[in-house]
Amino acid sequence: MAAAVMGVSQASQADTGHYDDWVVRAFALMTVVWGVVGMLAGVWIAAQLAWPELNFGIPWLSYGRLRPLHTNAVIFAFGGCALFASAYYVVQRTCHTRLFAPGLAALTFWGWQLVIVAAAISLPLGYTSGKEYAELEWPIDILITLVWVSFAVVFFGTVGTRRVRHIYVANWFFGAFIIAVALLHVVNSAAIPAGWMKSYSAYAGVQDAMIQWWYGHNAVGFFLTAGFLGMMYYFIPKQAERPVYSYRLSIVHFWALIFTYMWAGPHHLHYTALPDWTQSVGMVFSLILLAPSWGGMINGVMTLSGAWHKLRDDPILRFLIVSLSFYGMSTFEGPMMSIKTVNALSHYTDWTVGHVHSGALGWVGLITMGTMYHLIPKLFGQRSMHSVRAIEVHFWLATIGIVLYIAAMWIAGVMQGLMWRATNVDGTLTYTFVESVKATYPFYVLRLAGGLLYLSGMLVMAWNTFMTVRHGRPVQVRVLQAAHA
Repeated sequence: MAAAVMGVSQASQADTGHYDDWVVRAFALMTVVWGVVGMLAGVWIAAQLAWPELNFGIPWLSYGRLRPLHTNAVIFAFGGCALFASAYYVVQRTCHTRLFAPGLAALTFWGWQLVIVAAAISLPLGYTSGKEYAELEWPIDILITLVWVSFAVVFFGTVGTRRVRHIYVANWFFGAFIIAVALLHVVNSAAIPAGWMKSYSAYAGVQDAMIQWWYGHNAVGFFLTAGFLGMMYYFIPKQAERPVYSYRLSIVHFWALIFTYMWAGPHHLHYTALPDWTQSVGMVFSLILLAPSWGGMINGVMTLSGAWHKLRDDPILRFLIVSLSFYGMSTFEGPMMSIKTVNALSHYTDWTVGHVHSGALGWVGLITMGTMYHLIPKLFGQRSMHSVRAIEVHFWLATIGIVLYIAAMWIAGVMQGLMWRATNVDGTLTYTFVESVKATYPFYVLRLAGGLLYLSGMLVMAWNTFMTVRHGRPVQVRVLQAAHA
């Protein structure tokens, strides 16, 4: 098992040519580009919450239109490109074979960029289905489906033509992420077209809400968790030059997580028209979810056993390990917030925003950055990034930015929940909603400061990437030689 994670195999020594890394390079570079764009949009709308006049009275710049643009850019453009890049890279190295249908892999790159550009145009124009994380209208949904089916064909075709018997655990996570996202997208996006860029959901009422949050929570569970755990199980052992702590635990982690996540979505609908028993099922499975999540987090962190000293000198490893700290924190906080009595305080407040961003900025963002810092030099024939010092600066900018952001939102959220439920002795509300907004204002400014730090780190990464690519050149790596790269 240790041999599998280090990429060393006793497979046939016949030369099978070079890995298909053009598409990996393309997705890796666009990860950085879309990261800057998505986080810039996030900073802009954070500033609008503090100073609403920053929309300049222009509908296309209003918060309601830019907010879904931000979430789509960060999740599907930044995160999506990182997942494509890492999945295509890892499946080749662990299966000791080239990509199945490389032309189709190139199609996934251009198709995904077209999806992103279509989102960037349609969302500010006000074309939206109104579904969280699934706002894009039906023609773009069809394009997403075509790209995703192509992705599945390439990935599973590569696994099917592997030259080693073993399927390394990272590919299990990538495979589950691909299958689950396909299922979620097709079911939740089912709609009746009512024009070129207008449609109505195939579901109605509480059923629509249930389907939406089955999708919404599992978009977090599979797109933003399972896929990035595939990254974790390959790139942390690689960067640390250590075998994964417990391969058996990684398999238990996989099956427990995959089974449990699908049932947790109803915790988004506490105290709504959803039947109470369904809400309770979502809460129970959310609490169970803590065990496999922390099992995976511990497995990743303990991979450094005997190599903790590397954290002092290796900022890339620091990105990867600290991301797991945020993963552990977020996967403790989520189940806690699913408890109905806690949810009565946290629901609809900025506490939820803090929770989401501790996972998005801390877990997804940091592991993506660490992965790209590991990948990009290898893809362009360099021993390391242009500036290791710049990686160090980026780490601290990102980490301090995250802490400022989530601390501000946690405090604001708890304060909002307490103010909204406070009553006088005669039963009337103690505070008006406007008073709670006024009290929240300083925390919105602090949140903006955290976001600016995080964006600054991303700009440092963009400069470092540009300089690395500028002084490097794309390299072709032979299949068996790359196992030691």
